[in-house]
Amino acid sequence: MDFDLIVIGTGTAARTAAMRVSEAGWTVAVIDEKPFGGTCALRGCDPKKMLIAGAEVIDAQCRMSSNGIDGGVRIDWPELIAFKRSFTDPIPQKHEQLYQEKRIATLHGTARFTGPNSLSVDGAEHRARYVVIASGAEPVTLDIPGEEHLIDNEAFMALERLPRRIALVGGGYIAAEFAHIAARAGAQVTVLQRADRILTGFEPELVGWLMEAFDRIAVEVRTKTVVKAVEKTGEKFIVHTEREGGTAAVEADVVVHAAGRAPALHRLNLAAANIATEGRRLKLNEYLQSVSNPAVYAAGDTAQSGPPLTPVSSHDAKIVAANLTEGNHATPDYRGVPSVAFTIPRIARVGMSEEEAGRSGLRFKIKCERA
Repeated sequence: MDFDLIVIGTGTAARTAAMRVSEAGWTVAVIDEKPFGGTCALRGCDPKKMLIAGAEVIDAQCRMSSNGIDGGVRIDWPELIAFKRSFTDPIPQKHEQLYQEKRIATLHGTARFTGPNSLSVDGAEHRARYVVIASGAEPVTLDIPGEEHLIDNEAFMALERLPRRIALVGGGYIAAEFAHIAARAGAQVTVLQRADRILTGFEPELVGWLMEAFDRIAVEVRTKTVVKAVEKTGEKFIVHTEREGGTAAVEADVVVHAAGRAPALHRLNLAAANIATEGRRLKLNEYLQSVSNPAVYAAGDTAQSGPPLTPVSSHDAKIVAANLTEGNHATPDYRGVPSVAFTIPRIARVGMSEEEAGRSGLRFKIKCERA
């Protein structure tokens, strides 16, 4: 064997698992086809928060405009993106250096299984006693005409200039947060959501209060709306939608895919390693181990065992590392995991929802207050 463990990915789950197993004396390698660092550090949570910080300044100024704070504050989009890049650009090199300091081998390229314990990385063969799949998630396929015209979250946060009109397809974290960023930066924003409300993982009352903030910044949210096609006409796009039997068209200069993410698995050639799947998910046991190949484990967004959050990725990785180095005994527990939508204002949840508490048979009280 070339290594005791190969980890596919270099995000939070991958890094945590690789470091912990390496500290136990195992020989470890990490593989990534993208710059090292993963979604959160490079294309997700962290850079998003830097853009949100700019939007929060505008929001604070607007709320204080009648209390002695003059206007005139605006977002310079190219400068804001440059500020974001000052943080993200050094990350791949820093992460690679950290791996090398820990004597973890770094492999660049696309990983494909060639057997139960073997992987090809751009033609070079590598074998390991165990493999951890922590390749993250990617936008789900929408299967609509013109899907190729949509950009993802990474492309949105790399736009050199802010388009005048932005359509967001979907109604989860990405859509809600990007809507606030873009609107506070001066764009006209439309959110197209299939469900009857956005942010369905949060309490309806919280989302209702948040919708008032959307109204104040003129973000249009169209719920119960199904996107049927995206058409390019010249320099603009027309998003064709259907709602309650009627049709409507939304014109936009950019259309952003915010309709959900799924484990990034399709390039891995899982069948060659006898790794069972169900739909677009890995079939795992309670130890985050493949049910069909005991040499393979998964963590984070790839495992899709818990909520798609960075702390969950870290938690999963610690579980996997413990099971690898000490034998299967640890199982994940997501009951106390908090989640936050970095909208303006932010909304959060932890533990049971009101609906879940009602189904549980527990006695509880509800208290609602607004600041």
